[in-house]
Amino acid sequence: MGALIYPTNVSVDGYIEDANGAFDWMPVHDDVFATHTELMRSAGTLLYGRRLYEAMSVWETDPALAEHSPEFAGFAAAWRAPAKVVYSRTLTGAPTADTRIERDFDPAQVKELKAAADRDLIIGGADLAAQALAAGLVDEVQLYVHPVAVGGGKPGLPTGARIDLELIDERRIGSSGVVLLRYRPRA
Repeated sequence: MGALIYPTNVSVDGYIEDANGAFDWMPVHDDVFATHTELMRSAGTLLYGRRLYEAMSVWETDPALAEHSPEFAGFAAAWRAPAKVVYSRTLTGAPTADTRIERDFDPAQVKELKAAADRDLIIGGADLAAQALAAGLVDEVQLYVHPVAVGGGKPGLPTGARIDLELIDERRIGSSGVVLLRYRPRA
């Protein structure tokens, strides 16, 4: 059975996007990038919301990204490898291989995916992850906390719901100032 992991980059005040929808406050650091690549290599399936999928699909559709550096090439290969399930009511097709579109998030279906998986599953997109957290499906939350406060925007964790978490690991990533906090949701 695979674990369902929700990794997300957040500002120190808990946002994945600022009030304008931007995330340019999150510079790419080689050490942080390598950590994301390592996690991606562990995944057999990616569960994404439409917006995150559209942003990330360039790792497969734009070959120039992989040519940028060996680190980018490694991430692109790691991102292309897993199967992808995209939850969207508006997408009619997917520009990436091994990708299927689901109209609605179905907790029972995700539970079956987890039970059949021999590798971990990664869920991405704050709204989608909130649904999985509410359904008790998330096995691990990984917060990559960046040393900047953006003052508002889209939160990385659901608002209006209590989620008790148990810290299972903490690590400073290189000299970036980014801290990786790994949590297990408590039942």
